[in-house]
Amino acid sequence: MERLLFMAYASCLVLIAGLPAAADSLAQRPNVILVMADDLGWSDIGCYGGEIPTAHIDSLARDGLRFTQFYNNAICGPTRASLLTGLYCQQVGHRGDRWNEPKDFGKCVTVAELLQAAGYRTMMVGKWQGRDLPADRGFDRFFGPMCQAKISYFHEVEQNPFRLDREPWELPQEFYLTDAINEFAVQFLEEAVDREQPFFLYVSHIAPHWPLHAREAAIAPHRQRYREHGWDQWRWRRFHKQRELGVISGSWELSPRPASILDWAADSHQDWQAERMAVYAAQVAAIDRGVGELLEIVRKAGEADNTLVMFLSDNGAAPDGELAPTPGGFGFTPNAKNAHWRKDGVPIRPGSGPDNLPGPHDTFAAYGLAWANVSNTPLRGTKLTGYEGGIRTPLIVRWPAVVRQHGGLTDQVGHVIDIMATCLEVAGEPYPAEFDGRKPLPMEGKSLLPIFQDRQRPGHDVLCWSVPQHHAIRMGRWKAIRPSGGGAWQLYDLEADGTETVDLAARHPERTEELAVRFEKWRERVGAK
Repeated sequence: MERLLFMAYASCLVLIAGLPAAADSLAQRPNVILVMADDLGWSDIGCYGGEIPTAHIDSLARDGLRFTQFYNNAICGPTRASLLTGLYCQQVGHRGDRWNEPKDFGKCVTVAELLQAAGYRTMMVGKWQGRDLPADRGFDRFFGPMCQAKISYFHEVEQNPFRLDREPWELPQEFYLTDAINEFAVQFLEEAVDREQPFFLYVSHIAPHWPLHAREAAIAPHRQRYREHGWDQWRWRRFHKQRELGVISGSWELSPRPASILDWAADSHQDWQAERMAVYAAQVAAIDRGVGELLEIVRKAGEADNTLVMFLSDNGAAPDGELAPTPGGFGFTPNAKNAHWRKDGVPIRPGSGPDNLPGPHDTFAAYGLAWANVSNTPLRGTKLTGYEGGIRTPLIVRWPAVVRQHGGLTDQVGHVIDIMATCLEVAGEPYPAEFDGRKPLPMEGKSLLPIFQDRQRPGHDVLCWSVPQHHAIRMGRWKAIRPSGGGAWQLYDLEADGTETVDLAARHPERTEELAVRFEKWRERVGAK
């Protein structure tokens, strides 16, 4: 009996040791660094099968945990709304099918507001899509563009004014957006580690979202890789690497290539196509460089063990950009001045092709569906869709004091609505019934902490999406999806067929109807379209 009591006592101590030190002094509470990429595909980073060099992001996986079934909202603004509030985006003023709408702060609070009130140093750099200032929504420090329009990586554009905290910020002569985001993240983090308080740093990247903008020195290391092998070869290479890594089941099929995409061997503009992917890779590599700088700061400060780092993407890869050379696009046309967008009035050379390669400051292009299909390997669909290629995101977590399964994988299902609950639990803070005169809606998210601790958590009964092109619902292994304008539901068994290649709706009509009914109940509850 004494031995059994001792073992139970020891087990309790182990569990307690895995929890954050929120009950101790403020300075001992865990720090949080949250890094979000924009339009990054599920397989673009090395630890999810990609060939783009991402050594620092991959180190998070080597020292931590990768999620293989984590979800976003298929489009940037709605994902960020859910991430910051712990609610479905429709509950806080987003329709879910538009990239930028104001949030209804009468119904919610941000994670930054709650952590700031709890004594955290709160900081944000990068993409802010609200019309109010981040400083009014819980952030002690902010740098970035107030995004209301298309962006440039080299210059300020109309409707996207830059702010440093509350003040306008003038772009220097030698400016590159991802470098600036990295530099201010470093500055804010260096200030924070010198303080006797925990910190929350949210790095909201705009890369690798179009336009394809990068300096020649950054593009050059990637160019030959895509000239030697095209989208067919790289998609197969990623697929086989994913099987080796264990991030996908060995029984899954590679989703079919969209019919509009030619065989790589049949494309007559291979150098131009390769250049598009090379610029995209340079944009991804710039994010990785910034992650490395942040990890080095917390290491030198002795804060690595006590810092939770999370990395994810806001949606799947974007299909924008033509499959063949084009004389125009994105609102820029051959017969227009194309000088209305940048604040300095420099015109954009419209379109993209062999005689107008992407990358320079006066271009505006994207890499197209063929490369987006590679980025989302092996999943079906892209950004804006409710298929897994639109809504599934890589999520990597490193927290040495708690996450002990280094190089581990988890297939437990999560969603960006869980980020708020996770941050509050690791900080030891409750979700309020009232805050600053507001009565926020009950939180939809559930903490990921049990998963970090290598435990099974009670997951979501259902998860639902109303995204630009689809309605979707997941319940357990089953997922139903239909066009957002209405129509027949498709049914997929995601455990056996995560790439959504076999529609089982006709085989299981009762289950399909059950999911359809559950979706309608969710739709009515949250006010989705």
